[in-house]
Amino acid sequence: MQDVVFTPLVTPDNAAILDKEASSFWGLNPFSLVEAAGRACAVSLERELGGITGPILVCAGSGNNGADALVMLRAILTADNRGSSRKAAVLLSSCSGGETSPRAGAVKTLKAMGIPVITWNGEEQFTELFRNAALIIDGIAGTGLRGALKGAAHEMFIAVNKRRNTIQTMQPCTVVSIDIPSGAGIEWKPDFPVVNADYTLAVEPLKTVLYTPALRPMAGKIIPVRGIFPPHLLSQFCDAELLCWENQCRAVPTVPPDAYKYNRGLVEVHAGKTGFTGAARIAAEGASAAGAGLVRLILDDDLYSVLAAAFGGVMPVPFSMWSASAESIAGKDEPKGIRFKADALLLGPGWGRGEERLPILRRALEAEQSGIPLVLDADGIFLLKKLSEERGESLVFNGRTILCPHAGELEALSGIAKEKLLSEPALIADFAQKINAVILFKSHVMIIAEPGGKLGFIDGMDPSLGAGGSGDLLAGLCAGIAGRMKAAEGQVADGLDLFNVAAAAGTLLTAAAARLGRRFYDPLELAKPAAALAGFAWLPQAAWLPPGENDG
Repeated sequence: MQDVVFTPLVTPDNAAILDKEASSFWGLNPFSLVEAAGRACAVSLERELGGITGPILVCAGSGNNGADALVMLRAILTADNRGSSRKAAVLLSSCSGGETSPRAGAVKTLKAMGIPVITWNGEEQFTELFRNAALIIDGIAGTGLRGALKGAAHEMFIAVNKRRNTIQTMQPCTVVSIDIPSGAGIEWKPDFPVVNADYTLAVEPLKTVLYTPALRPMAGKIIPVRGIFPPHLLSQFCDAELLCWENQCRAVPTVPPDAYKYNRGLVEVHAGKTGFTGAARIAAEGASAAGAGLVRLILDDDLYSVLAAAFGGVMPVPFSMWSASAESIAGKDEPKGIRFKADALLLGPGWGRGEERLPILRRALEAEQSGIPLVLDADGIFLLKKLSEERGESLVFNGRTILCPHAGELEALSGIAKEKLLSEPALIADFAQKINAVILFKSHVMIIAEPGGKLGFIDGMDPSLGAGGSGDLLAGLCAGIAGRMKAAEGQVADGLDLFNVAAAAGTLLTAAAARLGRRFYDPLELAKPAAALAGFAWLPQAAWLPPGENDG
């Protein structure tokens, strides 16, 4: 596999501290940083668009974010030697900014090049500039913004979004934000006005706010702009990580050449009820696709005859047979009851929320306490809430559980409004610590939080995954990877790390969806490219076969 880049994320607060550290300790003056950032942004956009044509309009604030945008414009104009012969203009939110600031220097250069530089005095004065613009560069405000946009900056925001949202067949317009869409500053809240960008040229280190689910759609396509700060400086600032399959697959051990089904992990799935048989099948196929050696699907007796013939390697078992077998596992001095004999458990997909499920959940929690990794999804999470209410106290796990909730499910369990969960990832991290479990939060941006405070983001933004069954497959992938890592726990130096399990499962799902291309599909179909990617990563003798040639 090719080398991949570790991508740290920082909060806007720490981004401001990093800037100060760069200046005071590393001796990197603001002028050199602005120059480097502006030029790199121009190169990155040129590479992304394959060329920049048409009139350009820059909307610049008084800070370094505005200076970046101005330097970017200068770099675009000088790159093709067209200078002032190319239609371009600059709107400044104010004339302030200091005579010796990076923005003042950039303004002086552009004026010398013959580019109109105008101070904002109301939208109606510049209607023609916005109407004719093919590219708007948004440098109105950066990460240091406190509170919401106001005054001239707010008026410019309105004009930018109005132009982007206006359908004009003669002259389409692309909006590009520098670092973050203006308005998404340190104190951003969901009701704040934010520029709606087509692209965001995110200067490394990338900011956590960009991947907050409630804000993420405003950023458009995020293009990392690297090489501005020294790597040693960046390594000191990391509040979270942007996760990708190419990195995360390496955190899961490969399968030894002499492996057989039991040392590849036995996964037990409790899922499905009448009307929800698809969830059971998809979850079980997910566990198989992740490399589990044996997947046992426990079905209600009335479903067994319906689903049994639908499987190949998955072993469907009617509940009555499983229950009798599980009771026989108990020792002669142990009380009779449900016992688990598996390397990982998955409870919940399409399972139903009836009281008859609670005894199984209680036993699963006991199994988790004894060291068996447990994945809870969908109805399993709602039943967890019911069990918590029954006991009159919050449930605390033993560090061997992954919860896979979407916003509504986590709201029901935690009591935190889903709007806050989608806008404040720190709340998910706090709740993971409170219950001592890994949370794999499902949305268009997946968030993974572990009890120790580690936080990861998976930038999905793939609406093809917004279909019933995608979450069931994800839960199955989690269980399959967890079972395999549990079975190999004694042979792997790092042991079982459930953050890595969840990260590998989430990135595998998004990578598999990308392999299917831009189309709609049944989530069960995702199991095939997921298995191909997993096999290429984790089967040592598959390396000779190029990825893509073993998925049919």
